[in-house]
Amino acid sequence: MKIRYIALLSVFLWLWIAQLSAQTKTDVIVVGGGASGTMAAIQAARLGANVTVIEETIWLGGMLTSAGVSAIDGNHKLPSGLWGEFRQHLYDYYGGPKAVETGWVSNTLFEPAIGNDILHRMVSAEKGIQVLFETSWSDVRKTNGNWFVEIKSKAGKRSTVQGKVLIDATELGDVFAFLNVPYYLGMDSKSLTGEPFALDEANDIVQDLTYVITLKDFGKGTDKTIKKPKNYNKEEFAGCCDVSDPATFNKDNNDCFKMLTYGRLPNNKFMINWPKKGNDIYLNIVKKTPAERIKLLDEAKQMTLRFVYYIQSELGFKNLGIAYDEYPTKDGFPMIPYHRESRRLQAKSLFSLQHLITPFDTPEAYYRTGVVVGDYTIDHHHYKYGNAPEIDFVKIRVPSYNVPMGSLIPRDYEGLIVAEKSIGVSNIVNGATRLQPVVLGIGQAAGVIAAISVEKGIAPSQVGIRDVQSTLLDHKAYIMPYIDVPASDPHFKILHKVGATGVLKGVGIPFKWANQTWFYPEREISEYELLVGLRDYFPQLENNWTASGESLTIKGYQEIAKSINKEISITDVKQTLSGVGYPGKVHSDTKLSRRWTSVLLNAHLQLFERDIDFEGNII
Repeated sequence: MKIRYIALLSVFLWLWIAQLSAQTKTDVIVVGGGASGTMAAIQAARLGANVTVIEETIWLGGMLTSAGVSAIDGNHKLPSGLWGEFRQHLYDYYGGPKAVETGWVSNTLFEPAIGNDILHRMVSAEKGIQVLFETSWSDVRKTNGNWFVEIKSKAGKRSTVQGKVLIDATELGDVFAFLNVPYYLGMDSKSLTGEPFALDEANDIVQDLTYVITLKDFGKGTDKTIKKPKNYNKEEFAGCCDVSDPATFNKDNNDCFKMLTYGRLPNNKFMINWPKKGNDIYLNIVKKTPAERIKLLDEAKQMTLRFVYYIQSELGFKNLGIAYDEYPTKDGFPMIPYHRESRRLQAKSLFSLQHLITPFDTPEAYYRTGVVVGDYTIDHHHYKYGNAPEIDFVKIRVPSYNVPMGSLIPRDYEGLIVAEKSIGVSNIVNGATRLQPVVLGIGQAAGVIAAISVEKGIAPSQVGIRDVQSTLLDHKAYIMPYIDVPASDPHFKILHKVGATGVLKGVGIPFKWANQTWFYPEREISEYELLVGLRDYFPQLENNWTASGESLTIKGYQEIAKSINKEISITDVKQTLSGVGYPGKVHSDTKLSRRWTSVLLNAHLQLFERDIDFEGNII
């Protein structure tokens, strides 16, 4: 009996040890190694956190690489943070900016495999990151403040990852849906968002998705025509050569070669991701099971194969064949489809159209809480649904914008950060925030929130917004969408911080496919403009009408400061300005630009250091 007892004890001990060995402990768990998941891991690791990424494929980058959408939409002049770093790696590899301006849809195009290689190198450079490739998750739970994610490798090995903070960076928001965190799906109602363009009643219609494929030019005289696909009908693609641009009212159309060069990549390759009579398809698979998704996505692949056959047989581009060596797949397709829309989190901040169009005139001052910037216009794909409710998206003109931190944080659920395309935005706004540079920025912001949460031992919802913004600025990420205040500006951090206080406001301009916001740092500022800007911080200025419309001088700055009981001597001003490179002489009548006013405000009033809540209210 004693021997049997010892034997059983040994078995239990062995099982216990095996269980321990099958559990990975980390600080931050990132589910999904896509565009945002990869950036979240890199940023969190750079801030000292240990990160484990769970990724179903053997690639990193999601829509950038694994979905084949390797033509960057937007933020060409807003190279914020890790997006700018990734782009510089592309420049270094291909030989500069001009070498990646190969197609007309984008200023930055690259081969998906090269993008994946770059991301692998970026991740490998961080010691705190472990990526579990070809690994799926089956269960997620939170116990005693810790997260436990049950995973399974391709080889069938099951184990558990334990962490302090969880980031849902899945393509469709599957993790927070599994946790029953509330979300929105489809087109919103006016009553929810307050958007004049929204529908009277909501529905569950999402944007078309695309199964992209990469073609390669095999040279004149070659014939790479694929076998005629099942259910092929050339009429399905009639009119696909229409290249007119609704955003710029360009009516130039019926140019088949131009249609193909839309996504021309380096080294004679072509991204086939064409919306008008092309390979977009309506498949609402968001709530489907993984098995159902695979089955339905075959329809998307067949749509793309039919379009490829049309390009080869009807348009005459037989020399363009499938680049079977681009992806690690047997059929030549990328590993995942291009999802333009997913579940959208019910978040602390619902970022709606009015917050983009008139950011300074809404009850919520979300612009003060920005952690991600974007400049792409509202772009929705509903070509293939058939009878989707009419919203004239072309008429929705917005300036560049910044996304509030509260859009990444669940409204009533602790310990979780949401990234990718599943943040708390309206359906309409998703048409702008879904683009690659914004999603990369969402990941970087998520990484900062997670790392600070771990460092301070607090929930992500308790992390200070100003702490996140300040950290992002330290890592050359924009918090304001200023086209004229790049990271190379000597006062980059100061101007963004002052802009985020709202004391000095930028000017937003809708412009083609690359919208703008200008800070105009070298413009003079009036006394009145400064006085009005300070009123939110100093209520005693509400009934103060002593400021003129004249240009602000140092003397005028001192007088406004005195009205809020802040004595600032000319010596203080001289020391502050000389310490940051002011080029001229300083005297009482010196006129101040928005740049130097920002420098003085940052030094003397420290307004950015005042805490704010998720609606941008000053605490």
